[in-house]
Amino acid sequence: MARVRRLVVRTTLVLLVVLFAAFLWKTRVEAHKMVTNPRATRKVATVTPASRQLPFEDAHVTTVDGFKLAGWFIPGSGRATVMLVHGYKDQRGVMLGVADILHRHGYGVLVASLRAHDTNDGELISFGLYEVQDLEAWYQFLHGRADVDQAHIGVFGASMGGSISLRYASQNSEIKAVIADCAFSSVDDTAATSIKFFTGLPPFPFAPAIIFWAEREIGASVSDLDVKKWIGKISPRPVFLLQGGKDVVVSAESGKRLFEAAGNPKEMWWEPEVGHAQFLKMMPEQFEARVTRFLDRYLKP
Repeated sequence: MARVRRLVVRTTLVLLVVLFAAFLWKTRVEAHKMVTNPRATRKVATVTPASRQLPFEDAHVTTVDGFKLAGWFIPGSGRATVMLVHGYKDQRGVMLGVADILHRHGYGVLVASLRAHDTNDGELISFGLYEVQDLEAWYQFLHGRADVDQAHIGVFGASMGGSISLRYASQNSEIKAVIADCAFSSVDDTAATSIKFFTGLPPFPFAPAIIFWAEREIGASVSDLDVKKWIGKISPRPVFLLQGGKDVVVSAESGKRLFEAAGNPKEMWWEPEVGHAQFLKMMPEQFEARVTRFLDRYLKP
């Protein structure tokens, strides 16, 4: 009997070690997938502003750390200009609906794109830690252009692009207005929701381990990716936050948490039946009216 018990104990220990090793392997693989976007599998824009009969020029910039990025500049009838920033593992073409609306209302539009996305250099996604350098490169593209009013430049970001836009605006006082559509408030706030959506794994026990590995790949702590620490620094410049109650990509509480952390002036559009960054698709007329009303109030000369 003693021999049988020893065998059972040894077998159990071996199984536990195997399961733990499998857990570590799986979470490390998922973390790597989460923070990288290989060229072979990434989304790339298949349309240009010409598909919406918009005048445009191809735009190219190089960041201070050497990444080449591609975008489009769409001149407006006025010189107030809005940078558009796409979301996580998306591409610049998804922002053309917003660009079309803004162009019709007289705004110049810069459809930006981020490192490790679209046709751009890089594969690492840092959720804003390094991507703020991308927005700085795009801002410098606009700086000094005769068809851009330097005193009236704003940013519209969707999803991760909204979070990055908020962080960037907190560092650049020349950004006069920010709109963030379903931005995450912090990695900690949204980890359970986002990891379940992107991996299909239950948040516990996988989310903490995936974050652990992701931090090591990015070279930063998730505490460095807390947008709530940044958004208050944008004030007294205005912020407009959009958040859908049926968001399953980022925590549906993200918008409320950002709104609480923001200084004045600030606006919040909460829609309980809207999904992640689906305002334009589900409520196009209201989206156009509310977005342009905000920009007309705060950004136009």
